[in-house]
Amino acid sequence: MEKLTDEQIKQELDQLPDWKLVDDIWVRRRYKFKDYLNGIEFVRKVAEYAEGKNHHPNIAIDYKVVTLKISSWSMRG
Repeated sequence: MEKLTDEQIKQELDQLPDWKLVDDIWVRRRYKFKDYLNGIEFVRKVAEYAEGKNHHPNIAIDYKVVTLKISSWSMRG
């Protein structure tokens, strides 16, 4: 697998409007929940999926907001 070009990244992100490119290596999305425990349940589901794929995002939990950041270490971005 090869690293995507800037144009390929832009094309992919155009299809995912809530995801943003950050620092040229991360794809980030913030999710807002009605309460803290719904966010925690979402994180649990993301964690199970990520573990099954052996590709783990950075996850930040800020009360009702969960932020996911994803990159490819093997592709360096």
